[in-house]
Amino acid sequence: MLDDRKLEVLRAIVTDFVSSNEPVGSKALAERHGLGVSPATVRNDMAALEDEGYITHPHTSAGRIPTDKGYRLFVDRLSSVKPLSGAEKRAIQTFLEGAVDLDDVVRRTVRLLAQLTHSVAVVQYPSLSRSAVRHLEIVHLAPSRLLLVLITDTGRVEQRVLELPVVLSEDDVSHLRQAFGPRLHGARLVDVPAALSDLPDAAPPAIRPVLTSVMAVVLETLVERPEERVALGGTANLTRHALDFPRTLRPVLESLEEQVVLLKLIGEVNDPTTVSVKIGEENSVEGLRSTSIVTVGYGPEDRAYAGLGVLGPTRMDYAGNISSVRAVARYVGDLLAGS
Repeated sequence: MLDDRKLEVLRAIVTDFVSSNEPVGSKALAERHGLGVSPATVRNDMAALEDEGYITHPHTSAGRIPTDKGYRLFVDRLSSVKPLSGAEKRAIQTFLEGAVDLDDVVRRTVRLLAQLTHSVAVVQYPSLSRSAVRHLEIVHLAPSRLLLVLITDTGRVEQRVLELPVVLSEDDVSHLRQAFGPRLHGARLVDVPAALSDLPDAAPPAIRPVLTSVMAVVLETLVERPEERVALGGTANLTRHALDFPRTLRPVLESLEEQVVLLKLIGEVNDPTTVSVKIGEENSVEGLRSTSIVTVGYGPEDRAYAGLGVLGPTRMDYAGNISSVRAVARYVGDLLAGS
């Protein structure tokens, strides 16, 4: 364990290096941060930090820079994150509330995160597996054709056209609505199969064949084919940090092109109250081990619809990015929960 003074020295090194991208020397550190000790003492503390792997020196420079281990300790010991100003909060709220549908919410969220953090933004669409049914609308398009419109509590809309081998009357369609509506309304998607299991036996015999066909489409849509999608934005922001990728950006860009990688980055997020930070080598995707990723779930209270986050170089403004990611997630969750 590091004593308080060495922790202060580490915080000062991280702060200066993030802002300047220049190795930090003991004399400048002592002068800028009012550590209350001499540069010689700071040098000794820096030597101890280097011995324990929290900082290192590039090339033959006398200055030091943080390692992944140093960033990890810095993030773990963050006592607070940068609070957003009232103007920033109002801007976020106004921008997101202007969305017209779920796709627009996701697009706006990606743009907003990328602009606030100057990083790559990744937003997962609300997962069907974590959603509940708000409404099932059955529309009689033609004598033997139905349109099923499934709306989840996250604002996601799934539509399916069903061709039937029989002609349906308006009364038949009304019976179908009455059969499905009470069982599906408010049901979590994982509970839908159980909610519908005895439906064919409970339905009037005349509509059982049609009801069975509708039920099969509902189950396929909500349970068997849970489409997972993510939106990505701000990739060009990586070029602002070219010096942080001295070899090449190519592995990072190639990784970001893979949908499965993007889902892996944020698909494991289950908590809208806790921000997760993965730094450098902590990332399981090899092409992203020169980056840090800040993620959190979004949704009402303690229930996550999906995840969102930002990706950038390990030399990032952790306090600021954590604050921005947390704030945007809260607004998105509130917006969708109230939609």
